[in-house]
Amino acid sequence: MGLAYSGVTSGLRQTAWRALALCIGLLITAPASAEAPSAALVGKVNAAIDADTDRLVAVFKDLHQHPEIGFTETRTAAIVTRELKGLGFAVTTGIGKTLWFRADMDAIAVRESTGLAYAATKPQSLPDGRESEVMHACGHDAHITWLLGLAKAMVALKSAWTGTLVVYAQPAEELGLGAQAMIDDGLLTRGFPKPDFGLSSHTAPGPVGYVSNSAGVRMAGMDQLDISFTGLGGHGSAPELTIDPVVMAAQAVPSYQTIISRNVDPQSAAVLTVGAIQAGTGNNVIPQTAKLLINLRCFKPDVRALMIKRIDEVSRGVAIAAGVPEGKLPVRTMKGGAGPLINDPALVDTVNPALTALLGTDKVVNNFPAVMGSEDYQEVMDAARVPYVFLLIGVAPVDQFKAALAAGRSAPYSNHNPDFFVDLAAIPIGAKADTIAALSLLAK
Repeated sequence: MGLAYSGVTSGLRQTAWRALALCIGLLITAPASAEAPSAALVGKVNAAIDADTDRLVAVFKDLHQHPEIGFTETRTAAIVTRELKGLGFAVTTGIGKTLWFRADMDAIAVRESTGLAYAATKPQSLPDGRESEVMHACGHDAHITWLLGLAKAMVALKSAWTGTLVVYAQPAEELGLGAQAMIDDGLLTRGFPKPDFGLSSHTAPGPVGYVSNSAGVRMAGMDQLDISFTGLGGHGSAPELTIDPVVMAAQAVPSYQTIISRNVDPQSAAVLTVGAIQAGTGNNVIPQTAKLLINLRCFKPDVRALMIKRIDEVSRGVAIAAGVPEGKLPVRTMKGGAGPLINDPALVDTVNPALTALLGTDKVVNNFPAVMGSEDYQEVMDAARVPYVFLLIGVAPVDQFKAALAAGRSAPYSNHNPDFFVDLAAIPIGAKADTIAALSLLAK
């Protein structure tokens, strides 16, 4: 169960949230006096985060060592609760714009192989009794740490901004379900001041000290879906008496790929990945069912609609060819997703000068191409009908990044890889980047 804190009228206020929408929120309202991000303010941000770095690194290592799969982030939520509550700041109602800042909490089912002293080494016990290998292979532990750094710095720098800041921690981003779960649980109707704009950030395996922040489409839309084939089970020695769902699934997988190569316009980027095939339990048993777990990525709504339509047609065709009767044709189950992430140009133009003042002229990349990776952060902002900006913050050691480029690779490692890690030098830098971005958005 998560907690929300609001300071509109009575300081810290505790409200219960249902378990499937774990979140932590902190609302700060500053008096109506502010200064634009300047050399003096950059110095204050550096000083505030530098003084807090030891705490942030310790929190990060703890979060990394204890990852939690989506919708199970109870320990992580408790840490955020403790740290935010410990700030104990006084709150004064003011005027100005309202900014919502978000960080996601969940890890993924990957066994860590980084060899870090604070690596995740124990499987997580899930609510259904199963155990799963789990690690923070996408940097969400850094995101939460950056949120805590920003929250403390913004309290210390209240005289430098005006308006209202709401920070919240989101579950289950990796499932594509967390943002929508929070919306369904009333995130936008629980009494928080409505946002005027949003801010978030994400780790990227680029070099530490660099931030990418470009206008327009930055990440692809995403869908998670399952296709369930129903056949006729039987003995492995008598396949003629069965309708084999494993064969249907095996035929469907390469056929789906022709949707990308032969149906989607070659100039319209799209990805279709079958991430898992689930069928059977024995060597000599033809099972009754088989399920394919599919992930889609694209930038355009018409491409998404085409892919889903053709998946249905391919699945149906494979099943009919196998002799499946009409009443048992494949079933598609949509499990969640999000539209493309689109940075607001005006907000990018507001934030980038502040990032440049913090990091240096050559450290802010504003022409990085859109990626096929996806997010669900924007679902809250889209539901609130407000613009937002989303930063990509480099977390790879500079020497490793240079070596990767020299070897012809675009990065030393990738997100969701067992070797993914966040250089500890990125902990204070990410907190500073998020803080200076927030200050620029809440300046007079």
